[in-house]
Amino acid sequence: MIGDVLISSLLCKNLKKAFPTATVHYLVNSNTLPVLENNPFIDELIVFNEKKNKGLLKLIRFSKEVNKNQYYIVIDAYSKIQSWVNVFINQATKKISYKKSGRTFLYTDNVIKHTQPESHLGLAIEHRLALLKPLGIEKPLATEPKLYLTDKEIEKAKNSLKEHLVNLNRKTVMISLLGSDESKTYPLDKMAQMVDFLGLNYDINILFNYFPSQKNQAKEVYDQLSAETQSKIYFDLLGGDLRSFIALANECDLIIGNDGGAINMSKALGKKTFIVFSPWIDKNVWATFEDGINHTSVHLKDYFPEELKGLSNKKIKKQADRFYALLEFNLFKEKLRKFLNLHLK
Repeated sequence: MIGDVLISSLLCKNLKKAFPTATVHYLVNSNTLPVLENNPFIDELIVFNEKKNKGLLKLIRFSKEVNKNQYYIVIDAYSKIQSWVNVFINQATKKISYKKSGRTFLYTDNVIKHTQPESHLGLAIEHRLALLKPLGIEKPLATEPKLYLTDKEIEKAKNSLKEHLVNLNRKTVMISLLGSDESKTYPLDKMAQMVDFLGLNYDINILFNYFPSQKNQAKEVYDQLSAETQSKIYFDLLGGDLRSFIALANECDLIIGNDGGAINMSKALGKKTFIVFSPWIDKNVWATFEDGINHTSVHLKDYFPEELKGLSNKKIKKQADRFYALLEFNLFKEKLRKFLNLHLK
């Protein structure tokens, strides 16, 4: 997923800073390739196409091709079946990953994940940086993932704003309207309440982030909004692809809404964020850079911890609708107001 790929790119940056003469390759799924474009700390991208390499035999063939590069070190930040096959076949001298029962024989170094964040970075980043310790990098040289846009991409985004007659004298807020699936999407009626609160109380531009295939859901939210809020929304201003979205996000001041790729990319652009987490997502892992000022978030556990007590994320996910229903917008409206007043007024 986009967040995983982006955060894992921190490994490349740290390796290049610690060992400037090293050659660093990044093995990545083809659908997330755009978040690594122009990254100066990656010498080569090895692209894995899931459709072309479906099935064990094709995966083995692909892994053998990768092994021809004769790596000295392999870092497996994914730690799932595809990477296990790749690591098993690879003849690298040093192999690093997380400690998992029944898989330790694959690696020379098995790093134990800690369960509570030790800093504002969040566990998603702390866990990946821990994979550098077997290489002697005890103190990371870089802790913030970055996205790298070209001047041409930035100019194109600015022109898109002008073409859609966006009021450039106002600040612009992007709404992460929909999650990657329903279990990660704040109910649309509640999302409409949040967006309307924004539009009725602040003189801003509002951009909706959604895929073209999600247009009907986006329209469902839009239709529930007041006329005043609708007048501030540039509904059809979308990036045609992932790089275009990144460039548009770069022109925004804040991003608010569902946790996911859009939020993680916006953070990598230096944007301030307010996240509504799904009840089944572990906030300790993905609330990266949480400081209550520039980055803040809400989770059902913040208000009704007893409802989730003793339940695994898997069980919560199966009842996501029921738990989402408890997370009324009024619960965190004042927290959102404080965040917006700090950054918009």
